Amino acid sequence: MTELIVDDLNVLSEETLINPNELKKAVPASAEALATVAQSRIAIREILERKDPRLLVITGPCSIHDIDGALDYASRLKKLADEVSDNLYLVMRVYFEKPRTTIGWKGLINDPYLNDSFNIVEGLKIGRKLLIDVAELGLSTSTEALDPVSPQYLQDMISWSAIGARTTESQTHREMASGLSSAVGFKNGTDGGLEVAINALQSVSEPHRFLGINHEGAVSIIHTRGNRHAHIVLRGGGGTTNYDSQNVSVCEQQLLKAGIPANIMIDCSHANSNKDHNLQRQVMENAANQISDGNKSIIGFMVESNINAGNQSIPDDLNDLQYGVSVTDKCVDWETTETMIRGLQQSVREFLPSRGVLSMADLVKS
Repeated sequence: MTELIVDDLNVLSEETLINPNELKKAVPASAEALATVAQSRIAIREILERKDPRLLVITGPCSIHDIDGALDYASRLKKLADEVSDNLYLVMRVYFEKPRTTIGWKGLINDPYLNDSFNIVEGLKIGRKLLIDVAELGLSTSTEALDPVSPQYLQDMISWSAIGARTTESQTHREMASGLSSAVGFKNGTDGGLEVAINALQSVSEPHRFLGINHEGAVSIIHTRGNRHAHIVLRGGGGTTNYDSQNVSVCEQQLLKAGIPANIMIDCSHANSNKDHNLQRQVMENAANQISDGNKSIIGFMVESNINAGNQSIPDDLNDLQYGVSVTDKCVDWETTETMIRGLQQSVREFLPSRGVLSMADLVKS
């Protein structure tokens, strides 16, 4: 009798991955790095709880592909962060995983050498080392939590996490985010609607039980307490923007109606800039004007920024890569980044100390 094969019909091979504890032993975090993460998580929570009047600004490359360029950017951002620290709290965007609508490079963890070698173990080691190096500068980091397994390897070095527009509706990502130690921003759906993100915020604040891996890499049932520091990120969608005062007001009403604090981050890129990196400055200026006009709900901004502007395709010869230029979405250059952030500080500094918390009573008055 011929044996009937029904398993793994489309699986070519399997490779056992290093477990999280082994990675942390191979690439250990220093006391300085751990202190940066602990302190920055507190600062971000206090911004969200309105104990700290500053604005949170997540800025950095669309994705990390060059470690030297990333450290160059980090050293520049650290100086700027110290300069504006009275009013703004800057966090470096260090994205290692990229969701793909069809195909393309999926990020440093998946393919660290940009050559389809897919050395994920090396990707995890390189990524973890970069996070530690940046934290040792005294600069906190953010990333998108995309793969539900990777947080066990890297999240101890992350101060703020994002759930992207493509995965905000995913139950798997809502469950995962409920257990993350950092604050989490959920982007509105790709169609621009708010319902998916608001549902996600209600879900992620509650305890969950789901399948995952533990620090030894064993498949486990994960029990979470819920994440109370999740908030919405407005990024536009469906061919329209949603950073203007009217859309922000609608978002405020829907959040408060759902019993969720009115904490809104404005993504200056993606659909809000019509994918034109040059328009990010305009988005930030508009939202800054809303704050100076009395807005109480905007707690921060996200900017796609690099050393040099624009983007590039990954060439066959990697020696032809342009330094400090994104290989995914287009970014503003460093000079523009400095101008945007300093301009934001000047626009909002006198209004931040007395902002307070938005309530339903405020909406009734308006």
